[in-house]
Amino acid sequence: MKSNVEQAVEIQDVDLDGHAQAIRLRTYRLPIKRGAVPVIFFFHGGAFVKGAPEQADTICSQLATEVQALVISVGYSLAPEFPFPAALCDGYCAAQWVVTNARLLSADVKRMAVAGHDAGGNLAAGLAAMVRDQAVFRFSAQALLAPLLDPSMTRIADLGSDINPDMYAEECASGYRAYLPFVSNRLHPYAAPIESRRLKGLPAAFIASAENDLMHVEAEKYAAELISAGVPTTVTRYGKVAHNELASRQEVLADVAAFFNRIFGATSVRS
Repeated sequence: MKSNVEQAVEIQDVDLDGHAQAIRLRTYRLPIKRGAVPVIFFFHGGAFVKGAPEQADTICSQLATEVQALVISVGYSLAPEFPFPAALCDGYCAAQWVVTNARLLSADVKRMAVAGHDAGGNLAAGLAAMVRDQAVFRFSAQALLAPLLDPSMTRIADLGSDINPDMYAEECASGYRAYLPFVSNRLHPYAAPIESRRLKGLPAAFIASAENDLMHVEAEKYAAELISAGVPTTVTRYGKVAHNELASRQEVLADVAAFFNRIFGATSVRS
């Protein structure tokens, strides 16, 4: 059953030529026309090997409502059939499609951002770097929710004896092996953002970590690296929250929406 927020938002599916195959985009926006609106690209979780655009219906609908934005959940190609960089390049194709069709979509391409949860956080961070490097268009912001940033998995948190991390650790390791079958790619800055030494010029970041998440150490370290590189960054650890719960918590979604509203408002003033 759809939530009240989802019922208030227009949701449409669009087929698009991706990097290696056709992909599906799921768009969310308020039905009332408000002129050109900001754009947020969202990447769902699933350890690179599973998931679909509609699993992000709740967060995307809420962002479309609270930010008054066009939100696009990207149905990126999944590993192992489509390893790195297919999913990342699918995201770039989605952004190019919006820029090309900005007038038709009533999209303000001067106010675009990217977000993602779990593996989607990895893709969001990688795409932010790719967009910076290509310099064809730009992102104003990135929001990374419990992101997977370290394929080496050498920064695992000690959660104590009350939480058994083994099952989730194996799921992450299996996902990384599927997405990055070639060892040489496991240090690529688009695949391992935490290993990048070129963070300057990335868009402003909001990073959410979960207290009961094996990966909260790498998320917080990445935030510290961004800050050291001069990237405006907000990092928040949410207490008593597990990895998979983070993207559905109302306080997290409210904080992400507030972050985007602040950044888009500042961008609008400058443009």
